[in-house]
Amino acid sequence: MRKLLSLLICTFFTFGCTMAPKYRTPLQDMPEASENQGDISPFTNSQWWTMFGDDVLNSLVKETLENNKDLQSAMAKVEEARAQLRISRADLMPSIGAGIQGSWGTVTSNGVLIEDPVQSYITGLSASWELDLWGKQRSLTKAAKAQFFVTKAARDLVRLTLEANVVNAYFLVLTLDEQLAAAKSMLDDDEETVKIYKDRYEAGLIAEIDLRRIEADMESVRATYQGLQRQLLEAQSALAVIAGRSPKEIVSGNIQRGKPLDQIILIPEIPEGIPSGILAKRPDVLQAEESLIAANAQIGAARASYFPSISLTGEAGYASDTLTNLITGVGGVWNLAANLMQPIFEGGKIRAQNKAAKAVYKEQLAAYQLIVQNAFKDVYDSLNANKINREVFDSTNKETQDMERSFEIAADQYKAGLIDTINLLDVKRTLLQARMNLASARYGQLTAAVSLSKALGGGWNEQDFKKSK
Repeated sequence: MRKLLSLLICTFFTFGCTMAPKYRTPLQDMPEASENQGDISPFTNSQWWTMFGDDVLNSLVKETLENNKDLQSAMAKVEEARAQLRISRADLMPSIGAGIQGSWGTVTSNGVLIEDPVQSYITGLSASWELDLWGKQRSLTKAAKAQFFVTKAARDLVRLTLEANVVNAYFLVLTLDEQLAAAKSMLDDDEETVKIYKDRYEAGLIAEIDLRRIEADMESVRATYQGLQRQLLEAQSALAVIAGRSPKEIVSGNIQRGKPLDQIILIPEIPEGIPSGILAKRPDVLQAEESLIAANAQIGAARASYFPSISLTGEAGYASDTLTNLITGVGGVWNLAANLMQPIFEGGKIRAQNKAAKAVYKEQLAAYQLIVQNAFKDVYDSLNANKINREVFDSTNKETQDMERSFEIAADQYKAGLIDTINLLDVKRTLLQARMNLASARYGQLTAAVSLSKALGGGWNEQDFKKSK
């Protein structure tokens, strides 16, 4: 009977309510939903980078997710938080131990041995369990659970950031490839031109000033080419680090290429009216809200500190005297006042702990609200960047085409003696810059699409995230 009563009491209190405030997701002034909501699936696919249609890029992302050290560290933190959650849940359950005691001795009477030496053993089970009357342990468990999801969201945020970084780094390598090719083509032409001008100068057909101007222009292009080489080497080594490659692989600079920059697929149009609710799926937003949930649960744990704790201890499954006295007072009425000492005064420590818990909640609330604001800013900026960068590319492409034609005309005019060397060189420098700008504009288009995928959460899966709840 005592076993059964102990079990019923403990079960009742284990599943009782906590003293934590009821959590509600904070309300914020959200923009109105648009009636025209386009297809955003390419940007919210769990493998959103595949929309660019480059198999080498796909392999690079896979390599990064398998080898990157930051992600491995974040994954280890998730396992640590998972273990802490299990520890916290275990505190809600009784701990049971088994013990054995042995003795050896002789039996005598008035100094006379009356029995041979004997051995005796005592075995037994012991159990201990702190009744969670006020929900303190349940609040701490809820906080640990929220903290576990905080680490999962942090891991997902690291993963999303890495995905965006490796895609952008790859596009930067392709952009520098294209700019380097443009500079190399111009440099090759200039070297041939300088040879022709040297022959003409030695034949007395042109003045020295014309030769020096052509040579100076060639060296300027060479310096541009060399600078691009340095940038490309740095971009390749940065990409190798993101991908988690070894020091030997980083130094080798062996970065495979897939499609050239101008053949990378770009979604024709960016949809309008993206639903704002999708932002709740961003890892950083979820991380902030889980931190808020944990802080809310900690308030309950701090409040419970005002009330006494009761430890249940017994042998072989029997209740301790403390619990028996608690539940079997006069007439079977609980005699709390006679058996418990409440921690009413501890030098202001408990009150300070409560104030600290509430302050942490306010801090997390402000952090959550700020992250939601930044989430909307990210999407707003990314949508604008996609629209404007596409317009910039169209303008730059038209500029480059016009400059290509202008250079053809200028070369013909120079041969006909209608313009001098300076005019021809001006057109050539402008053409090279236009080609460089076109590659940069294409890079801007692609990275804007990457930014939008990142701003929308990068294919974050709510069911996968919450499946362990």
